[in-house]
Amino acid sequence: MDPTTALFAVFSACTLVSALRVITARNPMHAVLYLVLAFFSTACLWMLLQAEFLAITLVLVYVGAVMVLFLFVVMMLDIHIDRSRTGFWRHLPLAAVVGVAIALQLWLVLANGTWQTMAPAATGVAKIGNTKALGMLTFTQYVFPLQIAGAILLVAIIAAIAITLRRRTDALHQNPGWQVRIRRKDRVRLVKMPAVPRAGQGVDAAAAVVEAKEG
Repeated sequence: MDPTTALFAVFSACTLVSALRVITARNPMHAVLYLVLAFFSTACLWMLLQAEFLAITLVLVYVGAVMVLFLFVVMMLDIHIDRSRTGFWRHLPLAAVVGVAIALQLWLVLANGTWQTMAPAATGVAKIGNTKALGMLTFTQYVFPLQIAGAILLVAIIAAIAITLRRRTDALHQNPGWQVRIRRKDRVRLVKMPAVPRAGQGVDAAAAVVEAKEG
């Protein structure tokens, strides 16, 4: 067995085990970390296939941004494990059917063998590298779809910010600017009162109370 085949077997096994642990881990934090491991193993597989651009994109975009966001969301949310697992066995038959269908499709593609007869890359593409070839194709032939995708993402970002910053009337909120500008005399009023009652004041008050009761 050559080193490439051995590394492929190791990374494939690591990917399968980590993907299985993503759906079987009882702790959501552990599931997210196993998903990060699955992404890293998949990136290593793409490096073995000489698709370095896809491997770096997977690490930078998914592991560096998306999974970190998922990790913070899981940390901030109060997730009840028992409640989230309610109805798991009820949906298991449908999930099994979908899994068998996916496995059957993969088996049909791999057993057919037509993917092995695909034409290799052109000589010029092999010389300049995948990243440069992808960049040339993106900014020449697919520049218009790229601009459309950028505009759609820009609209999505603006909509997400607008929804996040929208002030709800049924929710309590604080105004930090108003809290910083507040002055002490606007919040606290000091009243000067005598510490000890004057002589005869307590007797007169008691007499007034007695007269009020008798009247």
